[in-house]
Amino acid sequence: MSTHESHPVIVILAAGLGTRMRSRKAKVLHEAAGLTLVEHVVRSAMTLAPPDRIVVVTGHQADQVESLLAGRGIRFARQTEQKGTGHALEVCRNAVPDHEGRLIVLYGDCPLLAPSTLQALWAHHEAAGTAATIISTRLDNPFGYGRCVVDEDDHVRSIVEEKVATPEQKAIRLINSGIYCFEAPILWKALGKITPNPVSKEYYLTDIVEILNGSGERVSTLAHPDASELLGINTRVELAEVETIFRTRKARELMLAGVTIQRPETVQIDLDVTVGMDTVIEPFVQLVGSTTVGEDCRIGSGSILRDTTLASGVEIAPYTLIQNSEVAKGASIGPFARLRGDNYVGENAHIGNFVELKKTRFGAGVKAGHLAYLGDSEIGAGTNIGAGTIFCNYDGVKKHRTVIGEKAFVGSNSTLVAPAVVGDGAYIAAGSVVTEEVPADALAIGRGRQVNKEGWAAKKRQQR
Repeated sequence: MSTHESHPVIVILAAGLGTRMRSRKAKVLHEAAGLTLVEHVVRSAMTLAPPDRIVVVTGHQADQVESLLAGRGIRFARQTEQKGTGHALEVCRNAVPDHEGRLIVLYGDCPLLAPSTLQALWAHHEAAGTAATIISTRLDNPFGYGRCVVDEDDHVRSIVEEKVATPEQKAIRLINSGIYCFEAPILWKALGKITPNPVSKEYYLTDIVEILNGSGERVSTLAHPDASELLGINTRVELAEVETIFRTRKARELMLAGVTIQRPETVQIDLDVTVGMDTVIEPFVQLVGSTTVGEDCRIGSGSILRDTTLASGVEIAPYTLIQNSEVAKGASIGPFARLRGDNYVGENAHIGNFVELKKTRFGAGVKAGHLAYLGDSEIGAGTNIGAGTIFCNYDGVKKHRTVIGEKAFVGSNSTLVAPAVVGDGAYIAAGSVVTEEVPADALAIGRGRQVNKEGWAAKKRQQR
């Protein structure tokens, strides 16, 4: 079986600005559920066709769109002038790997389209034996959509837009999604017969239905039961609606897999996030990016984890922020802690309230319970970091590291001026400023001596 018989060519139209988004950013670059709109569509397309048979038509901010999708092996074609969907398909003619077999047309602003729907379109078109198949759906209120006018055999005779529809046609509830499967040789021949709209001067792909009928070809329709899956995004209101659908789908998927989500309508969990069985997610949690959560964890209310990996049995107390970090089994973090990038937290370690880590390796069993900044550091297993400890990692020009050995003790309100080294088992007295290396098992005291002046306060009051 040849490639074009086993896989279609898929063209994704992603050239438009999206003026109704009221944004300087191209519509397809807006995000939902952790991916841009066009990335969602490309992912679905790649379940049906290999990358080299996928063509993305770019236009507005083409460089940004192509850079985003680079490395996937897909092809690009540029629509330098916005002349409608028919013209967009025409400009990719030379980028299409072959003009045989079948060709599917998708849109870069329809992120909810499921791979199973593409498989159904492919199978339906093959069984129908028509020149083209349109995915359609029935709406209770079809206002604004093009209506599919069908004959007694359920073949589509034409697509009539709202603004030119007759009252009888406006009563039709079967609408055009804009998603097509074509017999490619017939498509390319008919495409050149589309003429510009007299008002907009654009070439509309919807006109091809009447052209095909006029040449004796038939157009079938695949009625989809879930209209929400076919939603295109034109405004930020619609973007929010799609985001809500993604969130609902993801929460349901996780709950069915054994995750407890206490208030699923309040959480934000991105598409690529994984969560293990018996984990509990409290209200208003955000798990975003490539975050992975193990089994038997608890994520406290209001916490945000981005591109972070939690092993099993980890507890994240409320309102904790963690980014690009790894947390080992049994550790506890928060509340109100912040891990702001490139951290490793070892097994059974504890990070308490208002503790901040940055580029720090926090060993197994290490404790930092309160009010500390630990940046650019390595802390050995079993060490205790007292409240108010600060690692001074920046000298005004460069960042420097602090290294603390195993089972050391850093007293409260200590300041370690990096580069700093504290040996295994060493103690730092509370309130010390450490500027020199502390040997293993030593006690470092870096503070001024206390002097008591008897009666001084009483004399001061008498002077008022």
